[in-house]
Amino acid sequence: MVASTDPVSKFDPARAGEYEQQSRVALAGYDACHELVSCVIAAALGSGVEAQILVAGAGGGAKEILNAATLEPQWRFTAVDPSQPMMDIAIERLKQHGILHRTKIVLGTVEDLPASEHFDAATLIGVLHHLPGDEAKIAILRSISQRLRPGAPFVLAGNHYAYASQPLLLAAWGERWRQQGAKAEEVEAKRARILQGADPPHSEEAVAALLRVAGFEPPLRFFSSLFWGAWVARRRAD
Repeated sequence: MVASTDPVSKFDPARAGEYEQQSRVALAGYDACHELVSCVIAAALGSGVEAQILVAGAGGGAKEILNAATLEPQWRFTAVDPSQPMMDIAIERLKQHGILHRTKIVLGTVEDLPASEHFDAATLIGVLHHLPGDEAKIAILRSISQRLRPGAPFVLAGNHYAYASQPLLLAAWGERWRQQGAKAEEVEAKRARILQGADPPHSEEAVAALLRVAGFEPPLRFFSSLFWGAWVARRRAD
């Protein structure tokens, strides 16, 4: 089923407040994935260099920025998110860790950034499966690609597979929630919610196709957990 046409509205203050906690259950390996994102980008750029990093969909716990800023003190960040409640949480977290001064905050979308602004790397984590249809997915990927330097690394992470097409993984996802203390009724409610509330790419090949159309080289997957995958791809030098 196709997701809501207004993904931003899903992240109201209540959901924004629980987002990181819920994500840690839904995604086994949440912290490891975010840590590896920073490691992969550092490996691609070289350690100890200055870099401008675009973090699209940065709202919530700002996990991407916290990990990257700790690993690479010379990196600077542009954090973009259209949800005020999610961005408020990110700003507070960055303040707590003394990283806000290294981060430019943009409440809006990647398209709101000047087309002339170019970055050395970018991330888009946990966003793509909330966008309904391929057109919206390609639009955000293309907006990111257009603002990257040729050859710059881009990390994409999120759910792929049509959930109902993978009944074993869907059942295991439910067992993950039960493992963390959820009752049967709560698990069923969460399963119904995921089936109705997102539109992930339907395969890893679909992810690669979206990236190709948006201007990226073939991706390399470096993390996987049930429906979740994380890939790195470089911006094509067209």
